[in-house]
Amino acid sequence: MEAHRSRLYQGVISLSGLIVDACGWVALVDAKINLDIELKTILGQPELILTDTVLIELRKIDEGRKGLLLELLTSRARIIHSSDSYADDGLIKLSIETGYPVLTVDRELKRRLISVSCSYVEVTAGRTLRLVD
Repeated sequence: MEAHRSRLYQGVISLSGLIVDACGWVALVDAKINLDIELKTILGQPELILTDTVLIELRKIDEGRKGLLLELLTSRARIIHSSDSYADDGLIKLSIETGYPVLTVDRELKRRLISVSCSYVEVTAGRTLRLVD
């Protein structure tokens, strides 16, 4: 792993950011995962990064179903503009540029991330988070 992407700290990989995908956030909320506790075990305390295109997706999803904790997410995340109209393209580009993993459960996005040597964090069936690097 490249030195600028992460550092080993007492056996835990510490990254400085986590990029949030809409389906990853929904899966995290649905699994009732404590974000702080689970992230700390795999990433330390990363800054959450949210693109404006993903925020638009999440707001549309939230219209049909409440309880996505968008206030929590937007209060804790740095929201950045994405020039890509397709959210996944922007997430991949951002992951390449920063070296940060993407929180997602989308199979196609995970495949695309791996194909360009990027990592991701997924929600597992056991209601935990797992870093795939």
